[in-house]
Amino acid sequence: MIYKEFQDLKLSGLGMGTMRLPVINNENGKIDEEETQRMVAYAMEHGVNYYDTAWGYHEGQSEVAMGKALRAYPRESYYLADKFPGYDLANMGHVEEIFEEQLKKCGVEYFDFYLIHNVCEMNIDAYLDETYGTMEYLLRQKQNGRIHYLGFSVHGSYDVTKRFLEAYGKYMEFCQIQLNYIDWDFQDAKAKLKLLEEYRIPVWVMEPLRGGKLANLPAGAAEALRALRPEESVPAWAFRFLQTIPNVTVVLSGMSNFEQMQANIRTYEEEKPLNEAEFGELLKIAGEMVQQIALPCTACRYCTSHCPQQLDIPSLLSLYNEHCFTGGGFFAPMALSALPEDKQPGACIGCGSCEAVCPQQIKISEAMADFVEKLK
Repeated sequence: MIYKEFQDLKLSGLGMGTMRLPVINNENGKIDEEETQRMVAYAMEHGVNYYDTAWGYHEGQSEVAMGKALRAYPRESYYLADKFPGYDLANMGHVEEIFEEQLKKCGVEYFDFYLIHNVCEMNIDAYLDETYGTMEYLLRQKQNGRIHYLGFSVHGSYDVTKRFLEAYGKYMEFCQIQLNYIDWDFQDAKAKLKLLEEYRIPVWVMEPLRGGKLANLPAGAAEALRALRPEESVPAWAFRFLQTIPNVTVVLSGMSNFEQMQANIRTYEEEKPLNEAEFGELLKIAGEMVQQIALPCTACRYCTSHCPQQLDIPSLLSLYNEHCFTGGGFFAPMALSALPEDKQPGACIGCGSCEAVCPQQIKISEAMADFVEKLK
């Protein structure tokens, strides 16, 4: 396992993200705890020491499942990260009760790493509003030893990131951003990276495979990469890209099955950064892919808990992207035919509740309406 230095710690270069744990019967809130525990055991055995969970993952069950899985190991043998869920404005003003509940759910007395979650356009004003007491409370918990290292994650723009840093940068010890070779230019992640370097804040990476999209490339792209490194798998290229960037400390991968974990751990047995030609080839592939992406959904599922119609929005957006990409075709209509009418795109009432919590700021209601039109 590759290890990275962070202050006085050595963190595994690969961390286990827990937003996409194995589930039972495709139900997001029913985590397969036995399989999760098997994955954690394998990760611990192979040197992974960083585990990341959050209040909203798996409908609130990720913290519970990870607490159970990690309970089998000495507390000092792993680092656990959790987050204050400000992606939902209803949580503002409730930082104390949420933090206390998170400790209980995880079964721990402290968090090694704690993040202000998903700083973005929707919540930046609330995060900066001192009347909610969010930062004050978290700094007090750090002083009391219940948070060892305090940071933040950001899905917002460069300007939002800068506003947050101008207010709280002096307190931030690390930052988690969406970084991969698609978003290097598409979401201008490279500019955020430079900004964080100016503040001397180490970078944690989320969505290294962009929700799995970089695990399966178009045939021509995959062939071009094989010609450069015949021994490298397609998913490994996304990790090698990140190994090339000096400020990256921990890369979080939301591994949803045992085989993915095995493959990713193999990749992190050694560093193989890209040379200039390889880096350029990835950015070329990314540019070609972006031209064909309809909507940048990463299936984080924040939207589903806020949909009054209980629509499976990530799945519908995935079908919408497929339909747009192929210019029609049979796949989306066939998949939708298996759904009841009240779970199809036409059931969207356009209320915008999902859009208020979407990290990617997707106009979901407009997409649903357009999907309906395209299916006619």
